[in-house]
Amino acid sequence: MTDEWLADPTEESAWRPWRLLQAAMDAEIARVYADARIDGLKPSWVMELIRLGVHGPMTITELAVSVQRTHSAMSQKVAAMRAAGWVRTIAGPDARSKRVDLTDRARAVVGRLAAEWRATEAAVAEIEAEIPYPLTRVVRDIEAALERKSLHTRITERLAGDPEWRR
Repeated sequence: MTDEWLADPTEESAWRPWRLLQAAMDAEIARVYADARIDGLKPSWVMELIRLGVHGPMTITELAVSVQRTHSAMSQKVAAMRAAGWVRTIAGPDARSKRVDLTDRARAVVGRLAAEWRATEAAVAEIEAEIPYPLTRVVRDIEAALERKSLHTRITERLAGDPEWRR
């Protein structure tokens, strides 16, 4: 074992501040829901709830495609939202399919969630106006860099030269 191997690579991270910022912003949004007495709602569910409120019941596949998630991730999210009482599944057009629909609880607040979404987008735009390099530009620039070379390729190229990875 080398001294480099013994060092904790997680103590320095370019990735972690992004994740912490996202978590902090989600916590602020969750506070908005708590202030409004909308209990048991995760900010990460709101897009799907609004989408169902606007477009009506969808299959898990349709909902996943509409919010750019994998079927597996959406299936897990729907299960969590169902357990929390925000969605229910109903029979689809054939015996094999099910559709995801809002519960009455969700229908009662979906308009408020859309209002919060608009307010959050406006607040983010306000923040972007205050900083010299807006988040939306950062995202576009990172997407362009990843189109030139994927994160997978960048990681595996580095791992190819790492003796610890090849063990």
